[in-house]
Amino acid sequence: MTEEQRFDQRIAQETAIEPQDWMPDAYRKTLIRQIGQHAHSEIVGMLPEGNWITRAPTLRRKAILLAKVQDEAGHGLYLYSAAETLGCAREDLYQKMLDGQMKYSSIFNYPTLSWADIGVIGWLVDGAAIVNGGAVPDLLRLCPGDGQNLQRRELSPASGF
Repeated sequence: MTEEQRFDQRIAQETAIEPQDWMPDAYRKTLIRQIGQHAHSEIVGMLPEGNWITRAPTLRRKAILLAKVQDEAGHGLYLYSAAETLGCAREDLYQKMLDGQMKYSSIFNYPTLSWADIGVIGWLVDGAAIVNGGAVPDLLRLCPGDGQNLQRRELSPASGF
């Protein structure tokens, strides 16, 4: 059995693949691209929200927005670290984004001219990720802290955000 056949068998059996495990070059390259684009979206995504921290209408909303921005930054850094475990330098990912060779979520190219725009970003982007991402079970298993936040709905509009 070839390395690729063994790899395909592990995928079919839903066995975890670790960064140091053998994998086809195209698979590794695709993982790096997907993880890099996700990391870029986390980092670029915090910028419009970060601009509103000082302009949020209440201290409570400032604190919530600051926590959300910090959370996004942390997600981005974790993702860059994950890409590094696959053999890609973080600086290369940055440069590919700056050179236009690697993308991020385009919603962050639109201006956030009002506090309502921040609410819409939270509602559309974060809500869509939760509802459509299908990642809630994985989130609860892999990131208990984020899962607890999700269960308590700390960042929902009903919480005062």
